[in-house]
Amino acid sequence: MSERLDVRKTYKLLINGAFPRSESGRSYEVVTADGAFWANTSLASRKDLRDAVVAARAAQPKWWGATAYNRGQVLYRWAEMAEGRRDELVTHLVAVQGLDEARAQADVSRAIDRIVWYAGWTDKLAQVLGGANPVAGPYFNFSLPTPSGVVAVFAPQDDPLVGFVDAVAPALCAGNTVVAISSYLLPTPAMVLAEMTATADVPAGVLNVLSGRVDELGVVAAGHEDIDGLDLSGAGERGDELSRVAASSIKRVFRPHPNEEPTSLRRLRTFVETSTVWHTIGQ
Repeated sequence: MSERLDVRKTYKLLINGAFPRSESGRSYEVVTADGAFWANTSLASRKDLRDAVVAARAAQPKWWGATAYNRGQVLYRWAEMAEGRRDELVTHLVAVQGLDEARAQADVSRAIDRIVWYAGWTDKLAQVLGGANPVAGPYFNFSLPTPSGVVAVFAPQDDPLVGFVDAVAPALCAGNTVVAISSYLLPTPAMVLAEMTATADVPAGVLNVLSGRVDELGVVAAGHEDIDGLDLSGAGERGDELSRVAASSIKRVFRPHPNEEPTSLRRLRTFVETSTVWHTIGQ
């Protein structure tokens, strides 16, 4: 039997529930920790980012309009899919991040557990971040958490799976839709996780994932008038600049504090607004 040629994979973008190549036609090689070829992946352009924002904005009302229980079930289904493809995720972490088998298994478990964690938070946010307020009059007054809207996420560059989940899942949990830019050099673990959304009941446009450069996409996202929040976990030295650009459109901005717990309540609180509702007591 003759030797087969390798079937090389090109990882696509995730935009509006579909997996297109970049509109620019660009791609780049992802290499292993040893410098060997691993895969091709699409290189997202500014136009791809804008398309993803349009998709996220269109999907946000429906995502927030779903019950908290339903959003939790969708996130939990995503975790189920990741558990079923655990070996594939481990293979990617070993290859591109250079982890040993035990560390890769632990990271995959941690990423799945984090998705489950935030799935459980969906129907608890109202109790923790909201409440009934005392008023002097025949009224009920409630503070209710509502999502900021569309959140752009720059995932950590050196933590391509757990860091990606830590940045994306809290915003989704709170009812936001997300445009995520994966690690540039280590994009494939996030792209594999993105592929799972096709069969995890995640509505089109709720999560959009791009593989691209912070230098190219950062200022566009920070200045985009239809993006409501910015997670700069993976923005690196560009973080200060992007924070200043984001201020022009009054975006909420998250930047992790040194030694902050990944499951800090601040991650959930940052992209949540508070609405006040009044209702008369009685007839």
